Amino acid sequence: MNLKQLGLGIVLADFAALTGYAVYHHGYVGIFEAVMVDAATFQVLGDLTIALGLVSVWMWQDARSRGESALPWIVLTAFVGSLAPLVYLIRRESRVRAVAPPRVAQPARA
Repeated sequence: MNLKQLGLGIVLADFAALTGYAVYHHGYVGIFEAVMVDAATFQVLGDLTIALGLVSVWMWQDARSRGESALPWIVLTAFVGSLAPLVYLIRRESRVRAVAPPRVAQPARA
């Protein structure tokens, strides 16, 4: 596990705990009901929708360039929000490490 994966893992664990807490106290539907209370919270939902849409486009292009399917990740994003892209990034980083050739030190030039 590298530093990127560790950082992403910490963010994932913290956000998953926050999501679990919110779902436990309000229910999945209750979260959306709370968001629709006023214009300010509805604006945050709109912003999140745009941001996750852009992340989904990136995941689609990134997975396609790697010869993989992003469809499961995009469907998960629609249901669990930012948790799915975080897991995608952790998984992607582990695959990049597994495929990347080892770095060879270049001789110093005088």
